[in-house]
Amino acid sequence: MADFSGQVVILTGATGGFGKAAAQYFSKAGAGLVLSDFGSDRLDALVHELGGKTVAVSGDISDPELSEQLVKKAMDEFGRLDIAVNNAGIVHDMMPLPKTPVDVARKVIDVDLMGVFYAMRAQLPVMEKRFREIGETGAIVNVASVAGVVGAPMLSVYAAAKHGVVGLTKSAAIEYARRGIRINALCPSFARTPMATDFLDKAGINRDAAEAAMVQAIPMRRLAEVDEVIAGLIYLADPASSFVTGQTLQVDGGLSAA
Repeated sequence: MADFSGQVVILTGATGGFGKAAAQYFSKAGAGLVLSDFGSDRLDALVHELGGKTVAVSGDISDPELSEQLVKKAMDEFGRLDIAVNNAGIVHDMMPLPKTPVDVARKVIDVDLMGVFYAMRAQLPVMEKRFREIGETGAIVNVASVAGVVGAPMLSVYAAAKHGVVGLTKSAAIEYARRGIRINALCPSFARTPMATDFLDKAGINRDAAEAAMVQAIPMRRLAEVDEVIAGLIYLADPASSFVTGQTLQVDGGLSAA
Protein backbone atom coordinates (compact mmCIF):
# COMPACT_ATOMS: atom_id res chain seq x y z
CA MET A 1 0.00 0.00 0.00
CA ALA A 2 1.24 3.48 -0.89
CA ASP A 3 1.84 5.83 2.04
CA PHE A 4 -0.30 8.99 2.07
CA SER A 5 0.35 9.90 5.70
CA GLY A 6 0.01 13.62 6.23
CA GLN A 7 -1.50 14.15 2.78
CA VAL A 8 -4.92 15.75 2.32
CA VAL A 9 -7.20 14.52 -0.44
CA ILE A 10 -10.37 15.98 -1.95
CA LEU A 11 -12.49 13.22 -3.47
CA THR A 12 -15.78 13.80 -5.30
CA GLY A 13 -18.32 11.13 -6.17
CA ALA A 14 -17.20 9.57 -2.91
CA THR A 15 -20.05 7.13 -2.33
CA GLY A 16 -20.01 5.46 -5.77
CA GLY A 17 -18.09 2.35 -6.73
CA PHE A 18 -14.74 3.97 -7.52
CA GLY A 19 -15.21 6.80 -5.04
CA LYS A 20 -15.90 4.65 -2.00
CA ALA A 21 -13.05 2.26 -2.79
CA ALA A 22 -10.67 5.21 -3.26
CA ALA A 23 -11.82 6.81 0.00
CA GLN A 24 -11.24 3.55 1.87
CA TYR A 25 -7.76 3.19 0.35
CA PHE A 26 -6.66 6.75 1.10
CA SER A 27 -8.02 6.51 4.64
CA LYS A 28 -6.13 3.28 5.36
CA ALA A 29 -3.01 4.85 3.85
CA GLY A 30 -3.14 7.70 6.37
CA ALA A 31 -4.58 10.58 4.36
CA GLY A 32 -6.96 13.23 5.59
CA LEU A 33 -10.08 13.27 3.43
CA VAL A 34 -12.56 15.86 2.24
CA LEU A 35 -15.36 13.86 0.62
CA SER A 36 -18.27 14.99 -1.49
CA ASP A 37 -21.27 13.50 -3.26
CA PHE A 38 -24.86 14.33 -4.09
CA GLY A 39 -27.08 13.58 -1.09
CA SER A 40 -25.92 13.44 2.49
CA ASP A 41 -27.12 10.11 3.93
CA ARG A 42 -24.63 7.79 2.21
CA LEU A 43 -21.93 10.42 2.58
CA ASP A 44 -22.51 10.68 6.33
CA ALA A 45 -22.41 6.88 6.59
CA LEU A 46 -19.07 6.78 4.78
CA VAL A 47 -17.60 9.48 7.02
CA HIS A 48 -18.76 7.48 10.06
CA GLU A 49 -17.23 4.29 8.60
CA LEU A 50 -13.86 5.89 7.93
CA GLY A 51 -13.77 8.03 11.07
CA GLY A 52 -10.62 9.87 12.03
CA LYS A 53 -9.43 12.49 9.58
CA THR A 54 -12.51 12.53 7.35
CA VAL A 55 -14.92 15.39 6.67
CA ALA A 56 -17.56 15.89 4.01
CA VAL A 57 -19.53 18.48 2.06
CA SER A 58 -22.57 17.27 0.14
CA GLY A 59 -23.70 18.95 -3.05
CA ASP A 60 -23.93 18.93 -6.81
CA ILE A 61 -20.57 19.11 -8.60
CA SER A 62 -22.24 20.99 -11.46
CA ASP A 63 -22.58 23.93 -9.03
CA PRO A 64 -19.24 25.80 -9.05
CA GLU A 65 -19.79 26.87 -5.43
CA LEU A 66 -19.34 23.26 -4.27
CA SER A 67 -15.78 23.08 -5.55
CA GLU A 68 -14.95 26.32 -3.77
CA GLN A 69 -16.48 24.95 -0.58
CA LEU A 70 -14.46 21.73 -0.79
CA VAL A 71 -11.17 23.58 -1.12
CA LYS A 72 -12.13 25.89 1.76
CA LYS A 73 -13.03 22.86 3.87
CA ALA A 74 -9.64 21.28 3.19
CA MET A 75 -7.83 24.46 4.19
CA ASP A 76 -10.00 25.12 7.25
CA GLU A 77 -9.81 21.55 8.57
CA PHE A 78 -6.30 20.52 7.54
CA GLY A 79 -4.48 23.65 6.37
CA ARG A 80 -3.40 22.09 3.09
CA LEU A 81 -4.45 20.33 -0.12
CA ASP A 82 -2.14 17.75 -1.69
CA ILE A 83 -4.30 15.61 -3.95
CA ALA A 84 -7.64 16.05 -5.70
CA VAL A 85 -9.54 13.17 -7.28
CA ASN A 86 -12.28 14.58 -9.47
CA ASN A 87 -14.37 11.46 -9.76
CA ALA A 88 -18.02 12.56 -9.75
CA GLY A 89 -19.84 11.67 -12.95
CA ILE A 90 -23.01 10.35 -14.53
CA VAL A 91 -23.88 8.45 -17.70
CA HIS A 92 -26.97 8.69 -19.90
CA ASP A 93 -28.92 5.74 -21.28
CA MET A 94 -27.74 4.27 -24.56
CA MET A 95 -29.50 6.01 -27.44
CA PRO A 96 -28.74 7.41 -30.90
CA LEU A 97 -27.45 10.97 -30.88
CA PRO A 98 -30.61 12.51 -32.46
CA LYS A 99 -32.77 10.88 -29.80
CA THR A 100 -30.73 12.24 -26.90
CA PRO A 101 -32.89 14.83 -25.09
CA VAL A 102 -31.34 18.28 -24.84
CA ASP A 103 -31.83 18.43 -21.08
CA VAL A 104 -30.08 15.08 -20.66
CA ALA A 105 -27.16 16.23 -22.80
CA ARG A 106 -26.80 19.43 -20.83
CA LYS A 107 -26.89 17.59 -17.50
CA VAL A 108 -24.17 15.14 -18.57
CA ILE A 109 -21.95 17.96 -19.83
CA ASP A 110 -22.60 20.02 -16.67
CA VAL A 111 -21.66 17.17 -14.33
CA ASP A 112 -19.00 15.25 -16.23
CA LEU A 113 -17.15 18.10 -17.93
CA MET A 114 -18.01 21.39 -16.25
CA GLY A 115 -17.80 19.72 -12.84
CA VAL A 116 -14.13 18.90 -13.53
CA PHE A 117 -13.50 22.42 -14.81
CA TYR A 118 -15.03 23.96 -11.68
CA ALA A 119 -13.02 21.60 -9.49
CA MET A 120 -9.66 22.36 -11.07
CA ARG A 121 -10.47 26.07 -11.17
CA ALA A 122 -10.78 25.98 -7.37
CA GLN A 123 -7.96 23.50 -6.66
CA LEU A 124 -5.11 24.78 -8.82
CA PRO A 125 -4.55 28.20 -7.20
CA VAL A 126 -4.26 26.69 -3.71
CA MET A 127 -1.85 23.98 -4.85
CA GLU A 128 0.23 26.45 -6.86
CA LYS A 129 0.47 28.83 -3.89
CA ARG A 130 1.76 26.04 -1.67
CA PHE A 131 4.40 25.07 -4.23
CA ARG A 132 5.47 28.67 -4.71
CA GLU A 133 5.77 29.33 -0.99
CA ILE A 134 7.27 26.10 0.38
CA GLY A 135 8.03 23.92 -2.66
CA GLU A 136 5.51 21.15 -1.89
CA THR A 137 3.88 19.59 -4.94
CA GLY A 138 0.30 18.53 -5.65
CA ALA A 139 -1.50 16.06 -7.88
CA ILE A 140 -4.89 16.02 -9.59
CA VAL A 141 -6.49 12.89 -10.99
CA ASN A 142 -9.50 13.44 -13.22
CA VAL A 143 -11.59 10.32 -13.65
CA ALA A 144 -12.57 10.27 -17.30
CA SER A 145 -13.35 7.07 -19.21
CA VAL A 146 -12.11 4.99 -22.09
CA ALA A 147 -14.97 6.82 -23.84
CA GLY A 148 -12.73 9.86 -23.52
CA VAL A 149 -10.12 8.39 -25.87
CA VAL A 150 -12.22 6.31 -28.30
CA GLY A 151 -15.69 6.64 -29.78
CA ALA A 152 -18.67 5.33 -27.84
CA PRO A 153 -21.63 4.68 -30.16
CA MET A 154 -25.00 5.29 -28.48
CA LEU A 155 -23.23 7.20 -25.69
CA SER A 156 -22.24 10.22 -27.77
CA VAL A 157 -22.78 12.98 -25.21
CA TYR A 158 -21.08 11.00 -22.44
CA ALA A 159 -18.13 10.40 -24.78
CA ALA A 160 -18.02 14.08 -25.70
CA ALA A 161 -17.91 15.07 -22.03
CA LYS A 162 -15.15 12.59 -21.25
CA HIS A 163 -13.14 13.67 -24.30
CA GLY A 164 -13.47 17.16 -22.86
CA VAL A 165 -12.09 15.98 -19.52
CA VAL A 166 -9.06 14.53 -21.29
CA GLY A 167 -8.56 17.82 -23.14
CA LEU A 168 -8.80 19.83 -19.92
CA THR A 169 -6.37 17.46 -18.24
CA LYS A 170 -3.70 17.64 -20.92
CA SER A 171 -3.98 21.40 -21.31
CA ALA A 172 -3.84 22.11 -17.58
CA ALA A 173 -0.95 19.66 -17.14
CA ILE A 174 1.15 21.68 -19.58
CA GLU A 175 0.17 24.96 -17.90
CA TYR A 176 1.21 23.68 -14.47
CA ALA A 177 4.13 21.39 -15.33
CA ARG A 178 6.61 23.87 -13.82
CA ARG A 179 4.28 25.02 -11.07
CA GLY A 180 4.47 21.88 -8.96
CA ILE A 181 1.19 20.22 -9.95
CA ARG A 182 0.83 16.95 -11.83
CA ILE A 183 -2.50 16.47 -13.63
CA ASN A 184 -3.53 13.17 -15.18
CA ALA A 185 -6.68 11.41 -16.35
CA LEU A 186 -7.78 7.91 -15.43
CA CYS A 187 -9.73 6.25 -18.25
CA PRO A 188 -11.41 3.01 -17.16
CA SER A 189 -13.76 0.93 -19.23
CA PHE A 190 -16.87 -0.52 -17.61
CA ALA A 191 -16.09 -1.93 -14.17
CA ARG A 192 -18.20 -3.87 -11.72
CA THR A 193 -19.65 -0.80 -10.02
CA PRO A 194 -23.26 0.11 -9.18
CA MET A 195 -23.27 2.46 -12.18
CA ALA A 196 -22.37 -0.42 -14.50
CA THR A 197 -24.74 -2.92 -12.95
CA ASP A 198 -27.61 -0.42 -13.08
CA PHE A 199 -26.70 0.18 -16.72
CA LEU A 200 -26.86 -3.57 -17.37
CA ASP A 201 -30.23 -3.86 -15.64
CA LYS A 202 -31.64 -1.16 -17.91
CA ALA A 203 -30.71 -3.20 -20.99
CA GLY A 204 -33.95 -5.15 -20.56
CA ILE A 205 -32.31 -8.54 -21.15
CA ASN A 206 -30.74 -11.22 -19.00
CA ARG A 207 -27.91 -9.77 -16.87
CA ASP A 208 -25.37 -12.33 -18.12
CA ALA A 209 -26.31 -11.68 -21.73
CA ALA A 210 -26.11 -7.93 -21.21
CA GLU A 211 -22.68 -8.22 -19.60
CA ALA A 212 -21.44 -10.46 -22.42
CA ALA A 213 -22.54 -7.86 -24.96
CA MET A 214 -20.92 -5.06 -22.96
CA VAL A 215 -17.49 -6.75 -22.85
CA GLN A 216 -17.53 -7.95 -26.47
CA ALA A 217 -15.15 -5.18 -27.58
CA ILE A 218 -12.77 -5.68 -24.64
CA PRO A 219 -9.88 -8.04 -25.54
CA MET A 220 -9.89 -9.47 -22.00
CA ARG A 221 -13.64 -10.15 -22.40
CA ARG A 222 -14.59 -9.11 -18.88
CA LEU A 223 -15.49 -6.11 -16.76
CA ALA A 224 -12.78 -4.52 -14.67
CA GLU A 225 -12.89 -5.11 -10.95
CA VAL A 226 -13.02 -1.94 -8.85
CA ASP A 227 -9.67 -2.66 -7.18
CA GLU A 228 -7.99 -2.89 -10.60
CA VAL A 229 -9.16 0.61 -11.45
CA ILE A 230 -8.21 1.99 -8.03
CA ALA A 231 -4.68 0.66 -8.52
CA GLY A 232 -4.37 2.96 -11.53
CA LEU A 233 -5.84 5.88 -9.63
CA ILE A 234 -3.39 5.43 -6.77
CA TYR A 235 -0.47 5.23 -9.21
CA LEU A 236 -1.40 8.62 -10.65
CA ALA A 237 -1.98 10.19 -7.23
CA ASP A 238 1.15 8.79 -5.60
CA PRO A 239 3.92 11.40 -5.14
CA ALA A 240 6.33 8.66 -6.24
CA SER A 241 4.94 9.09 -9.79
CA SER A 242 6.65 12.46 -9.83
CA PHE A 243 7.47 12.59 -13.58
CA VAL A 244 4.02 11.52 -14.76
CA THR A 245 1.80 14.35 -15.93
CA GLY A 246 -0.55 15.08 -18.81
CA GLN A 247 -1.24 11.39 -19.31
CA THR A 248 -4.36 9.30 -19.86
CA LEU A 249 -4.07 5.95 -18.12
CA GLN A 250 -6.43 3.51 -19.82
CA VAL A 251 -7.50 0.73 -17.44
CA ASP A 252 -9.62 -0.98 -20.05
CA GLY A 253 -8.57 -4.58 -20.66
CA GLY A 254 -7.01 -3.59 -23.97
CA LEU A 255 -10.10 -1.90 -25.44
CA SER A 256 -8.33 1.24 -26.60
CA ALA A 257 -5.50 -0.81 -28.17
CA ALA A 258 -7.82 -2.88 -30.37
